Amino acid sequence: MTVESGEVFGFLGPNGAGKSTTIDILLHYTHPSSGSVNVLGHDVTDTPVAVRERVGILPEGFAPFETMTGRQHLAYAIEAADADDEPEALLERVGLADAADRSAAAYSTGMTQRLALAMALVGSPDVLILDEPSTGLDPHGVRRMREIVRAERDRGTTVFFSSHILAQVEAVADRVAILRAGDLVAVDTIDGLRETVDAGSELTVDLTGEPAAVAPVVASLDGVSTVDERDDALVVGCTADAKLRVLDEIRAAGATIHDFSTGETSLEELFVSYTEGAT
Repeated sequence: MTVESGEVFGFLGPNGAGKSTTIDILLHYTHPSSGSVNVLGHDVTDTPVAVRERVGILPEGFAPFETMTGRQHLAYAIEAADADDEPEALLERVGLADAADRSAAAYSTGMTQRLALAMALVGSPDVLILDEPSTGLDPHGVRRMREIVRAERDRGTTVFFSSHILAQVEAVADRVAILRAGDLVAVDTIDGLRETVDAGSELTVDLTGEPAAVAPVVASLDGVSTVDERDDALVVGCTADAKLRVLDEIRAAGATIHDFSTGETSLEELFVSYTEGAT
């Protein structure tokens, strides 16, 4: 697997697939059982310090020092990295300027995530590793996080983004990798994944009557990958050539179609296609 310089790379997989272990290997916190890992031209086994000096990390489950303020956390990180950042500028960037002098022990989960992101940005790293960065963030925080990820990519930073919130990954990732039980099962753009699995698109059909009555029939059709019931509609993930079959079978089952629309298959549906049965 190769992550290109300056791209946002989504790293996905079910719980226990090996995402966090992979991140630990990238930073040489865990030794690989086989193979090799190179980051920014360095073999992480031979020169782990050289790698870490150029990588910013937002770890999953970050816990701040309870006796320190947000500003003090940034000052500590800046000194440790021998960087010339200003704590105030980084706190402003992540939306914590008003809480800079509050004890981090009083921070909410979302505020703690913002603090961790600010610390990861210290020193303008060449690689930014984000492990579940949306945890605890409200919609404003999620939007700000996306904006920062895009800005870092535009600056030339490589962003390695692992998250269970697939819509967030879909919104920012240039390419994604999917792990299944420790095996890498896909690396591609989201459009490329759609083509590979022939996922086609999403077909939304507005019905008269209960969608549950026709859902099993639709689910049994060739080319149909997912069927969801939403109010008076069926949302069907299917290949392009299955769309007409879906509509014909719904009519044959006695349901009345009021309207239908199509859209692209979501990353969540693609993820299910690649990882179904992995847990």
